[in-house]
Amino acid sequence: MKLLIDANLSPVVAEQLRADGYDASHVEDHGLGTASDEAIASFATGQGAAIVSADTDFATILALTGKSTPSLVLFRSADALAPRAQAALLAANLPTVEEELGVGAVVSISRGRLRVRRLPLRSS
Repeated sequence: MKLLIDANLSPVVAEQLRADGYDASHVEDHGLGTASDEAIASFATGQGAAIVSADTDFATILALTGKSTPSLVLFRSADALAPRAQAALLAANLPTVEEELGVGAVVSISRGRLRVRRLPLRSS
């Protein structure tokens, strides 16, 4: 599984995930450091990557468009964790949610909490 780390998270997150054996890159690695959320989502879809972000705008975009890609890992309270701790939290939980991310999901993650919603998001 490919992971695309958003600009609101440190490149250190991608570096640590790569060191842990994951296929991870930061948006800056692709010249997307200042790109719009829509452009990043489109790039992630084209690459078959899940976006890792602390920006709830990606979930809003997915809800409004009804798309089933890209998958999203949304960090909650990410600012309370150092980048290496963010990477460790993600790496510890990826095995649990990898299948869902592979078929399209929004995963909300924080210390002690994990929530998975399949895509496309629908209001009920």
